[in-house]
Amino acid sequence: MNAKVSSVIEQRDSLDRLFRPRSVAVIGASSTPSKIGGLPIAFLLANGFQGEIYPINPKATEIQGLKAYPSIREVSGKVDLVIVAVPAAMVEQALDDAIAAQVSGIVLFSSGFAEVSDEGSQAQQALMARAEAAGVRVLGPNCLGFMNLKEKVFATFSPVVGQGVAPTGRIGLVSQSGAYGAYAFTLARQRGIGLNYWITTGNEGNVDFADCVAWLANDPDTDVILGYMEGCRDGRKLEAALAAARDAGKPVVITKVGRTAIGAQAAASHTAALAGEDAIFDAVFRQYGVYRANSIEEFFDVGYAVSVAGLPKGNKLGVFTVSGGAGVLMADAADEAGLVLPELGAEGQAKIRGLVPFAAPRNPVDITGQITNDVTLFETSLQIMLDNGDYQMMIAFLAAAGLGALGENIAGQIAAVRQRFPDRVFCAVSVFNDPVREILERNGCLAFQDPSRAIRALSALAGFAEFQARTVSARAEREPDPVTLDDCTYSEARSFEVLSRFGVPVPETHLVHSGEEAAVVAGHIDRPLVAKIASADITHKSDIGGVRLNLRGADQVARACDEILAAARQACPDARLDGVLLSPMESEGVECIVGVQRDPAFGPVVMLGLGGVLVEVLGDVSFRTAPLNRDMAMEMIDELRGKALLFGARGRPHADVDALVDLLMRVSEFAVAAGDSLESLDINPVLVRAKGEGVVALDGLLIGRR
Repeated sequence: MNAKVSSVIEQRDSLDRLFRPRSVAVIGASSTPSKIGGLPIAFLLANGFQGEIYPINPKATEIQGLKAYPSIREVSGKVDLVIVAVPAAMVEQALDDAIAAQVSGIVLFSSGFAEVSDEGSQAQQALMARAEAAGVRVLGPNCLGFMNLKEKVFATFSPVVGQGVAPTGRIGLVSQSGAYGAYAFTLARQRGIGLNYWITTGNEGNVDFADCVAWLANDPDTDVILGYMEGCRDGRKLEAALAAARDAGKPVVITKVGRTAIGAQAAASHTAALAGEDAIFDAVFRQYGVYRANSIEEFFDVGYAVSVAGLPKGNKLGVFTVSGGAGVLMADAADEAGLVLPELGAEGQAKIRGLVPFAAPRNPVDITGQITNDVTLFETSLQIMLDNGDYQMMIAFLAAAGLGALGENIAGQIAAVRQRFPDRVFCAVSVFNDPVREILERNGCLAFQDPSRAIRALSALAGFAEFQARTVSARAEREPDPVTLDDCTYSEARSFEVLSRFGVPVPETHLVHSGEEAAVVAGHIDRPLVAKIASADITHKSDIGGVRLNLRGADQVARACDEILAAARQACPDARLDGVLLSPMESEGVECIVGVQRDPAFGPVVMLGLGGVLVEVLGDVSFRTAPLNRDMAMEMIDELRGKALLFGARGRPHADVDALVDLLMRVSEFAVAAGDSLESLDINPVLVRAKGEGVVALDGLLIGRR
């Protein structure tokens, strides 16, 4: 077994001991059940925890009917988990005592650390270093703890538990925010959504969000992972956790807040302007098949749908309705969500008309209000649709028929059809009472009240299924030889010199310092020329009149060079001017931008966009964290809204997409080789010529980093 695999298994085992303890001690235990030190004991007792509970308090001999101990060192039995509920000043001693007692994990409620000051941050780091050296995992500090609902472990002081417990299910929920986590737990309980783990990470001193996702990805009792994120310090670790969930076939739904831009260098780089923190998280989530929920409603809708119905075999939807208007509403929503609504086969349509001559039989199938005369039309119609239509998912709008005895009858009919088609996803939309909802969900059928929310959830299921069906190769393993960039902004000529060593196709260029030199060069090139100011201090050349296109003849080229130099001196008197770059004019092709931006958490991120110099206006961009492989590069192209331009739209020639993929790979390789010495790179525009003719980088801006 190699060291990397061994380390992963060791970390997983350590979290097993943290989240699945057989004995729990509470340091700072209280006899008052409503206090922070009393709530975990009260919850453990009230909800039937089967292990040993050891209250630790030097001022008591008994707490909530249990024998109390002055120190955890005095406990004779094995303690798996210690809950620390003491002020920050007493945490160091509590940690030492827990380590001496050879505990497996600690939940640290105490606040007053990294969340309040630099001094608190230093104290937190020192505590975590001691815990890590002892092999003890710590959840917190400043956290609400966790719950293992299946095994009745309530290592939390959140008062929401006292109001009732969510049903036990197969959803693991991880939240960086305790308050949001408590809110989500309450909503899950109210909606009857089954959880198995509820974990809040607080300051993430030792156990972070990624650790929890990776652990849940390997937990046999978890089918779906829901997460609430505010930030990420280690992007590569998060990617590894999401990859573990992907490889385990477990859908992940995340709400990520904080839509901020990266920063100050945006004025110098198109890539930096577009590669904000939120755009990169979006890209990472797409890369690993994560569904990003934009509301708490959507967060639970998708998690609920996966946990109850599982994933479909495709994205084809059959719509059954008792209301024509509702059918149109759902059809519109399905189309917008990327679902396909195949028309019911001719034989099926004839059978529907045979049941109800005035029905609309195509898809949506509107059986009309005739259902009130013959309630068996539900089961019969669904059976006809599935026998005669190509549908992986079925949604049935029942109006208000989901209540009472009628609702139970209809739910039974839907369940009966699902039993005959167990590989299809079924969803019913109505106003349901609890018994009707339970019949549906017990049989793997979804129950929604809002048809639009139901469609969004079904679209998410189809998206998960499509992602899992794709075969995406692993990241490239080839390690390029490292290069170290200077801490400066490179001129275009120097940028091209560096990039060409990594196989980036660059144009023929000639650096001249006067109109006279330019005329000599022009005399040897029998093609129109482009002239551009050459200066590391002028990043947006066209803004200061530093670019001239389609120049012909020595006189025109010479005059343009002199004018460019004069314009640059007037607009940027302090800029260092290397001269003027002359290159043969390129005009036929699709203009793109390829760039790299260093993200504080994820490292180098590769960008592809359409529009060249207009990329910031169009905003049609895609990102991936480096290194890339060919599959990832093709995915980037496929995500562009205007990708049709590369594939022969409106009679244009098919662009050399393979060459564009090669370019993305080479840029990714360069980004990995440059490592921490690279701040950003813009190759803009990149001209993608017709198929078989390659690509060429027409301009480049490379910025080194301290």
